[in-house]
Amino acid sequence: MARPRITALNPTAAVEGGRITIEGADLVPDESRLPEVRIGALPAQVVRASPAALSVIVPSGAEGGRTPVRVGEAAGETAFLQVGRPVATGLHQVDNPAVDAEGSIYVTYSGTRGERSPVSVFRVRRDGFREPFVTGITNATSLAFAPDGRLHVSSRFEGTVYRVAEDGSFEAAVTELGVACGLAFSPDGTLYVGDRSGTVFRVASSGRAAAFATLPSSVAAYHLAWGPDDGLYLTGPTLSSYDTVYRIDRTGKVDRMTVRFGRPQGLAFDSHGSLHVVEALAGMSGLYRLDSAGTAATEVLSARDLVGVAFDPTGGLVVASGETVYRLDAVVP
Repeated sequence: MARPRITALNPTAAVEGGRITIEGADLVPDESRLPEVRIGALPAQVVRASPAALSVIVPSGAEGGRTPVRVGEAAGETAFLQVGRPVATGLHQVDNPAVDAEGSIYVTYSGTRGERSPVSVFRVRRDGFREPFVTGITNATSLAFAPDGRLHVSSRFEGTVYRVAEDGSFEAAVTELGVACGLAFSPDGTLYVGDRSGTVFRVASSGRAAAFATLPSSVAAYHLAWGPDDGLYLTGPTLSSYDTVYRIDRTGKVDRMTVRFGRPQGLAFDSHGSLHVVEALAGMSGLYRLDSAGTAATEVLSARDLVGVAFDPTGGLVVASGETVYRLDAVVP
């Protein structure tokens, strides 16, 4: 009987609950039963099997970091999966987390509409210590750092964006923004805010907001990211089965990218200028990297129910589901 042989994993990164495909040969040596698959020390559920490919679910509690994957008696030395470590749970995250220059992660407990949660924003330090950072913002929604390093937080309930000080106190930076969701700063410090009812606002340094672009309204949120090509990128899932990623130039002209996603959520650019988009179709979600032309997407991380993504300036990747935030030490290749 031939021994199973692993040749590749697809994708090469995941968090607990994500689905990966193990490619190889003789992966089902005994057709009367499913093969045993282990990710680290834990057994993984096999959901689809053939001699050339196995589809498995990453188990809860899987060891974080570079983790070996083994099938039966396969040695597995060349099959390693980057597994995200949970760093905070019990959250209500609805957009991207934010990461500061020291690698601390900022996450929200957004709550249901009008809910005044005890803590609006938590800070998770590089050593894993989590602490309350901001209290008193109703429905804290989106987070973004200005070029000067000041954290900004939107409230979809109040239609306001707040500027946060180092001690967690805050002041209103701009008001009357509708259902204020996504935030993004251009390199010159101009703030852009997505009102999910269909408007993107541009905020002048005086704090005055003006309509910048008009888009279809979203059933969830607008998510924004400023690109290295001097354009604003946006996702906003609708009732359609598939939606696109928008690019808005400095004049407010809106273009659609070719790649379409089911319920696209958070998006972010890595240090190489590649755009990454979270897709959250039917609960099984993934993080996808788009090519430079925006015409093709490659899955780089698998998860369940992702909503957000951020790249750590000190190295690595952060992804968030609605309840949990995960850190990966290595940037997904």
